[in-house]
Amino acid sequence: MTTNGSDAPLGTAPAPSPYPRSSRYHDTPVAVHVEPDGRQTPYLRRRLLPDPARLGTLAEHTVSAGDRADLLAHHYLGSAEQWWQIADANPVVDPRELTATPGRRLRIALPAGVPGAANG
Repeated sequence: MTTNGSDAPLGTAPAPSPYPRSSRYHDTPVAVHVEPDGRQTPYLRRRLLPDPARLGTLAEHTVSAGDRADLLAHHYLGSAEQWWQIADANPVVDPRELTATPGRRLRIALPAGVPGAANG
């Protein structure tokens, strides 16, 4: 079967996201891998992290003992499920690093595309 490099057949329209707008995966394209026997397996393409320098700063937070990313997201962003936005704005590999060290300064940023100090 002919594909367009994304494993989806040529001429097919992109499917709407199965994820809500609040999900970090909402804008991640869904592709379909077609097995030699014709079976189709949908998967998410790789999600590229935004450049933190292009995110508008909403606030800065100094980590205290007992802080958790989900609690900070609830406080600053209004939803514990948005913890990933804090992770995107700070250079960590493991999100647990965000709050592991009391005294660490965290940047709380606006999502990519939302006007703010750094992204106009």
